[in-house]
Amino acid sequence: MNTILGRKKEMTQIFDQKTGRAIPVTLVDARGCLVVGKKSQEKDGYEALKLGLGVSKNPTMPEAGKYKGLRVPQFVREVKTSEVLEIGTPVLVDSFAIGDKVKVIGVSKGKGFSGVMKRWHFAGTGTRTHGQSTKPRHPGSIGAGTTPGRVFKGKKMAGRMGNDRVTVKNVEVVFIDVNSHLIGLKGMIPGAKNGLVEIRK
Repeated sequence: MNTILGRKKEMTQIFDQKTGRAIPVTLVDARGCLVVGKKSQEKDGYEALKLGLGVSKNPTMPEAGKYKGLRVPQFVREVKTSEVLEIGTPVLVDSFAIGDKVKVIGVSKGKGFSGVMKRWHFAGTGTRTHGQSTKPRHPGSIGAGTTPGRVFKGKKMAGRMGNDRVTVKNVEVVFIDVNSHLIGLKGMIPGAKNGLVEIRK
């Protein structure tokens, strides 16, 4: 299996056996990831597997019927693959190996409503002296006057920051613990603690 779901845990460090350098590691707990559904070429037009993680606190009756014989998962993600796995089959961390390069998908931390300096790294306007008290962190001009007489779409302005789907590529697997269902990924990955993380080869 080339994909697994997990929850982001704490960061730690390990030491390279050759150089002795400290390597920052993010631990991902993949306990409880299993196949909860299938898509077939005949019925759906493509082949895929549905992976589930966690347990839904308040499942509806349709959900309970849909996942009959299984616990209703809290998170479900679809993976296009031709792998033949039965529903209920657990996906284990031994599908990956140390040294693998993977793609990590998560949802970044929400920062709330942020100004242009924090959100887009603007320099600010003017100086902070000579009575300048209300403008240092303002965006400055946001467009011309009569022509075009409006603000262009996509203009970088203040607004809600974070809480976006983020993909990080070429992350190295540096640690695997089959007994504890842990995967160690080199460096930082997106998401808050206990947030859902999708790891793909």
